[in-house]
Amino acid sequence: MNGSIVLQILIGMLAGIAVASFSPDTAKSLTFLGSLFVKGLKAVAPVLVFVLVASAIASKKQGVQTNMRPVLTLYLLGTFLAAVTGVVASFAFPTQLTLVAAAGGTTPPSGIGQVLNNLVFQIVDNPINAIATGNYIGILTWAVALGMALHHASDSTKTLLNELADGVSRIVGVIIRFAPVGVFGLVAEAVATTGLSSLLGYSQLLLVLVGAMLFIALVVNPLIVGLTLRRNPFPLVFTCLRESGVTAFFTRSSAANIPVNMNLCKKLGLNEDTYSVSIPLGATINMAGAAITISVLSLAAVHTLGITVDLPTALLLSVLSTVAACGASGVAGGSLLLIPMACSLFGIGNDVAMQVVAVGFIIGVVQDSAETALNSSTDVLFTATACMAAGDVEETAPQLARQNG
Repeated sequence: MNGSIVLQILIGMLAGIAVASFSPDTAKSLTFLGSLFVKGLKAVAPVLVFVLVASAIASKKQGVQTNMRPVLTLYLLGTFLAAVTGVVASFAFPTQLTLVAAAGGTTPPSGIGQVLNNLVFQIVDNPINAIATGNYIGILTWAVALGMALHHASDSTKTLLNELADGVSRIVGVIIRFAPVGVFGLVAEAVATTGLSSLLGYSQLLLVLVGAMLFIALVVNPLIVGLTLRRNPFPLVFTCLRESGVTAFFTRSSAANIPVNMNLCKKLGLNEDTYSVSIPLGATINMAGAAITISVLSLAAVHTLGITVDLPTALLLSVLSTVAACGASGVAGGSLLLIPMACSLFGIGNDVAMQVVAVGFIIGVVQDSAETALNSSTDVLFTATACMAAGDVEETAPQLARQNG
């Protein structure tokens, strides 16, 4: 339990590939390991977001300065630039798809009007139903409302909320420690079912997606941080990628990676009143990787169908991808069902758009992992940038914080 989780996850991946290669039937019988791990993450993530946000707002001290406005500005700027990057990459390296059988059993949004309509109903959802169904917009709404209502509650009530948040965070930490076993089951199932060659047919699409995400992580984000802090951004960027991005890559859930990000913010000596709200909020609305996925896959469908796209429409797609990404779920595959909404901008029907979604699920082993790593690590990066720009970092912070500022 105290070993290197990254090394353990890598061992789990290699073991899953080995078992699937030598005994596919055995690998298929071990699928329950991956399913249990993913189900555990999905079960605890909504509760975690609810108690963390409610506790943070209820416990906020009167007159204490936070840095939420610059954090939100960085979140929106980073997501929009990611969407633009995805559009530019798609035009620079146009990709055509061999569309597979359409995915079924889901009803994607038909347009931005329906998305806004759904958003309103998600906000007023029953809190129990919101937690049970993973409606993070509803969860955040109720958490903020409860936190504000309990802001003037007694100290014992606030202490109870804080202890509840700590308890749920520990439960998530235990679940994440079983990630190597879960990854073993997931990899074994994927390789046994589709084979290692299943991704080769979509290699160019994967290269465009992952390349755009790497460009955001290693070029755009450092530029934003460097211009904001007026110093070398790469020590902070690499710290966030190493300590947050690697774990998120394997858990494939921004929400489940919240405890990892909270611990990193604490190690960096950031203002707890800021990061206790910005990190759970970022797991829901700071979705640069999702913006890239939505724009790139939508334009792949456009290129496949031979549709001509002008500059204003491409810019509108960037804006639409930004708005859609902010509403993407913080769990594995949360951005894919928003692709049909972006496709509707070009008059592409749901039958074709859902085939693109199916392609997204096929390449999801790599795409969703890279997307989540970018999303989650950027939550800490922009929170740290806002706090450091305001000088809101503890002077007694550990060496890790001093190295980055």
